[in-house]
Amino acid sequence: MFGLEALDLARIQFAFTISFHILFPAITIGLASYLAVLEGLWLKTHNDTYRDLYHFWSKIFAVNFGMGVVSGLVMAYQFGTNWSRFSDFAGSVTGPLLTYEVLTAFFLEAGFLGVMLFGWNRVGRKLHFFATVMVAIGTLISTFWILASNSWMQTPQGYEIVNGQVIPVDWLAIIFNPSFPYRLMHMATAAFVATAFFVGSSAAWHLLRGKDNPAIRTMLSMAMWMALIVAPIQAVIGDFHGLNTLEHQPAKIAAIEGHWENVGDEPTPLILFGWPDMKAEKTKFAVEIPYLGSLILTHTLDKQVPALKEFPPEDRPNSTIVFWSFRVMVGLGFLMIFTGLWSLWLRKRDTLYTSRPFLYLALWMGPSGLIAILAGWFTTEIGRQPWVVYGLMRTADASSGHSFVQMSITLVMFVVVYFALFGAGLGYMMRLVRKGPKIDEGKETNEGGPGQKRTPARPLSAADDDNGDGDHNHSLTKEI
Repeated sequence: MFGLEALDLARIQFAFTISFHILFPAITIGLASYLAVLEGLWLKTHNDTYRDLYHFWSKIFAVNFGMGVVSGLVMAYQFGTNWSRFSDFAGSVTGPLLTYEVLTAFFLEAGFLGVMLFGWNRVGRKLHFFATVMVAIGTLISTFWILASNSWMQTPQGYEIVNGQVIPVDWLAIIFNPSFPYRLMHMATAAFVATAFFVGSSAAWHLLRGKDNPAIRTMLSMAMWMALIVAPIQAVIGDFHGLNTLEHQPAKIAAIEGHWENVGDEPTPLILFGWPDMKAEKTKFAVEIPYLGSLILTHTLDKQVPALKEFPPEDRPNSTIVFWSFRVMVGLGFLMIFTGLWSLWLRKRDTLYTSRPFLYLALWMGPSGLIAILAGWFTTEIGRQPWVVYGLMRTADASSGHSFVQMSITLVMFVVVYFALFGAGLGYMMRLVRKGPKIDEGKETNEGGPGQKRTPARPLSAADDDNGDGDHNHSLTKEI
């Protein structure tokens, strides 16, 4: 069917499940830090707007966190079901790294998540703030270990191969492999940017519908400050990441650029647009800018960038896909920078909250960070092909060898279940966003103190529509 084989379906299935999964951790990372900032500002300024926003976004965080955990479990099982040969070959490296993630990040998050979501009126201010900070740190530690594992697959080092299996010999070299620092910073920053535009989009939606209050304005203001500062930083990190990729994975860079061959000693042009044709071995309809490819990738005007024809056909990534996925990511990045700069100009003119053209842009930019993250992961993972562990194990040798029928059935089942389950979860989360923050949502009362009436801590009460409305007692004012 469509010329696909069982291996192709296995790759599509993994790409589908991980694409769903990555959306939730990205928002979780950003929202956890955002909640820590909101609570810290509330403790420092006693401005109830920050408290109201904390309660509003903590509900959305709870739903998002739950979906992230569920979707993440599937990824671990797929290593054993669909990619057992990879697990047998490299499990001695990837297994411990994922275990470290559970022992550090997941335990840290699980230990303090209950206090963060249900302890607002049961513990003192300092302890609750500490719990929120610990959850935020836990999400970043999780990012650390996951990126360490994936980066080792991109730039492996610190190992020996004995009897056809990878044996770790230097864990520091494995963890801090050449691409890890750049990829960690790139992903963490992308999560912050994606969350900023998610928050800013929700604020713009309410402002466009006439719901204008200090909480909504604070949401938009904080989101646009984040976009203004972090989006340009992300571009700089991306440049360093590109230089690192050129050094360690030149075939990936050649595929991203759609660059097939160098001409004499001429510097490499930048192909803005075109259609890389893998069979014809050329980029059709190319729109080029002379010298710019060399300038961006080598920071000189005379050095050449490696070309695809310098690599055997069987070692070339699919340039048609990564050429365009990379441009989607970069194009959205420039649009994010533009949005941040426009917000600064409007802020100086005191029209940030009333400019409808800008608010519509902010609204439509809501999913831009998540789309850019997906495009970036498509670029880095498809650009690694045909290797599952770069230079050591080919993807074709890593699969479990299931039949075409088996992979077809499971792929269809994944698509149906994921759209039903996570579609419902996303729908509920967006319904919470549309309701917006309630003023005095976390107002303190004399109800629910020690020995008095309390609201039961139901499992999903952190995401309940009425959570935080009238169950905040005088114990909130206690200090530990």
